[in-house]
Amino acid sequence: MNNRILENLEFNKVKQLLLPYVASQQAEKELQDLLPMTERDRIKQAFSEIKDMEEIFVASHGFKVAAIKDISESLRRLEWDADLNISELLDIKHVLRVSSELSHFYTGLENVLLRALGRLFEHIEVFPNLTGALEAINDGGFVESFASLELSQIRRTIQKSETEVRQILQDLLKSKSDYLAENLIASRNGRSVLPVKNTHRNRISGVVHDISASGSTVYIEPRAVVELNEIITQAQADERHEISRILHDLSDMLRPHHQAIRNNAWLIGHIDLVRAKVLFMRDYQATIPHISQHKTIQLVNVRHPLLKNPVANDLHFAETLNSIVITGPNTGGKTIMIKTLGVSQLMAQSGLPIFADEGSKVAIFNQIFADIGDEQSIEQSLSTFSSHMTHIVAILEEADADSLVLFDELGAGTDPQEGASLAIAILEDLRKRHIKTMATTHYPELKAYGIETPQVENASMEFDTDSLRPTYHFMQGVPGRSNAFEIAKRLGLGLEIVEEAERLTDRDTDVNLIIEQLEKQTAESRRRLDHIKEVEQDNLKFNRAVKKLYQDFSRERDNEFEKAQKEARDIVDLALSESEAILKNLHTKAQIKPHEIIEAKGQLKKLAPEVDLSKNKVLKKAQKKRAPKVGDTIVVTSYGQRGSLTKLLKDGRWEAQVGLIKMTLKEEEFQIESVEKSKEPKKKQVHVEKKTNGQGPRARLDLRGMRYEEAMMALDSFIDQALLNNMAQVDIIHGIGTGVIREGVSQYLRRNKHVKSFGYAPQNAGGSGATIANLG
Repeated sequence: MNNRILENLEFNKVKQLLLPYVASQQAEKELQDLLPMTERDRIKQAFSEIKDMEEIFVASHGFKVAAIKDISESLRRLEWDADLNISELLDIKHVLRVSSELSHFYTGLENVLLRALGRLFEHIEVFPNLTGALEAINDGGFVESFASLELSQIRRTIQKSETEVRQILQDLLKSKSDYLAENLIASRNGRSVLPVKNTHRNRISGVVHDISASGSTVYIEPRAVVELNEIITQAQADERHEISRILHDLSDMLRPHHQAIRNNAWLIGHIDLVRAKVLFMRDYQATIPHISQHKTIQLVNVRHPLLKNPVANDLHFAETLNSIVITGPNTGGKTIMIKTLGVSQLMAQSGLPIFADEGSKVAIFNQIFADIGDEQSIEQSLSTFSSHMTHIVAILEEADADSLVLFDELGAGTDPQEGASLAIAILEDLRKRHIKTMATTHYPELKAYGIETPQVENASMEFDTDSLRPTYHFMQGVPGRSNAFEIAKRLGLGLEIVEEAERLTDRDTDVNLIIEQLEKQTAESRRRLDHIKEVEQDNLKFNRAVKKLYQDFSRERDNEFEKAQKEARDIVDLALSESEAILKNLHTKAQIKPHEIIEAKGQLKKLAPEVDLSKNKVLKKAQKKRAPKVGDTIVVTSYGQRGSLTKLLKDGRWEAQVGLIKMTLKEEEFQIESVEKSKEPKKKQVHVEKKTNGQGPRARLDLRGMRYEEAMMALDSFIDQALLNNMAQVDIIHGIGTGVIREGVSQYLRRNKHVKSFGYAPQNAGGSGATIANLG
């Protein structure tokens, strides 16, 4: 399709209407590249995909496609044997995760036959090994310590050294407070230093890193921590090198699959674009047209997509009809009508719904040509007429029987008599070559041409003589008539002058009377047609009502499941609140050891009655859907690390990829995360890792995303469990945010007599976004 027609009909603006419905960059890119097609099968395929997506919405009204970024450049770098950075790996990780989610969605889609989209879903490949390996990088871009044994050891070294540095500096703050300008630990050049008064700089031996602007304060790194800081600096360099090696290994794992990942990204983007078409079609009340076998066009209540509150019109371009000539005065909407025809054809041939009612038909044209608007070539010193004629000559040379030609004000810009003759000659040439043509003109000579010539039909735009305004209604088969005399009368021109003008144009007056009768007949036909359309609309409303009933049933089924879950949670919460009250009474009655209180809590939690949901069919179906599948994202309970299931072994155990490590797990040793993640509240995992310094096991609690009350309850339970398991030290991740939860954690730890000490984590382990507590 030539670019000129796309510009003339503002096709890019039409495509922009779909942009708000697109979620992924891949779909956005495909939309930008979307062009009209000339192959019937490809257009039918595009329409079938839209119909399939409508079926998906009926079965799953909340169907969404997660947003993905354009990863084409990253995949190209993989082809060139380059290593990807963390951001690029995260983008690919997200594509693999969405691929797995869509594949599982399609597997669980019941009672829906997808004729066009089915093969797209089936071509999505799932890579559980790759997905599991990429869990070594969390969604925040941090390379997890479990990514490799070396990285874990390096970070333990850093953490141990930083703890020692902190302890030494804390001791110096207490013992040397008289020599310090401020009682705090500062940082200079990446080193922890003490702000020492210049007059006492010789009292603390070490390396001077900075001096204040006034010269009264010297920032000294005490000699006792210099060696430790050197160890930290070296370990941090080793950490960077090890992370670089891990990224290299992950890139090497992805490299053989770059083509399949690229195909997955395209499939996700394409499914997203089809979903956008359906949402666009619903909001704008557009429809999917039929494709005629021949060059028949039938547009019912067609509207221009770029107009606000456009007037709907019918257009019938039969197979035997070659030309439609719209006559009549200007400012009546003639140009809009030919643009509406052109843009509707472009949209349909691009696989987009058109702004028309059900029952509309479009043809397929290899080319659409248009000469629309006033043009004047300054460079070539051509007049408006010359510029138009140059363009028309090019159209006549290129157009053939598979083309659609649109002319606006054909023959204008020159002597009226010559212009009319030229317009008739051009239309006659196109008619003889069987080229579909729609043209507008204000020359009255073309009315006779439309009446007398076979395969040519007149048309006009309705004009309300009472309000002296155009109605923008298209009247096919009725030539345009001049309303000059009627308008002149209403505007106050003398009656004698108007009658004299009518006497001088008696023949034209007779023609106008005939046209007036035709207009009345057309208006009556339109009224009857409107009645037929009302009946059709009633049928469509009934069809929509049936679909809505099915959607309501589906929604009610989901609500019942959620209601059952909420009822169970409420019962448990009630029992737990009662247990808290009992425990408070225990505290006031006698001195009880902490572990006895914690055990009492555990026993009281068992008081929550079991809810019998075994007969609930909805819950049974949901439990079946939650059964582990290859590709599921999991959390290993004992370690708190995320991975992906790769294989079901014969003994019923599962093989999983966790970072760069493969593990064999029983079903009770992991939890499924990805399939129901979007519907269930996010569960905070406790991360447990073995320490090598003999202080016993260590646990981590993540409070990010929780409400304050929920976070405090989780913290209380977490500390109880840590004390029961003889934990020496625990990590509490609360993030920075507004600081409410961080302050709540500090207050809780300060009140708890079993917490010996606590403080913020080192900078590379979360800084002020995490707190380390020592228990005893």
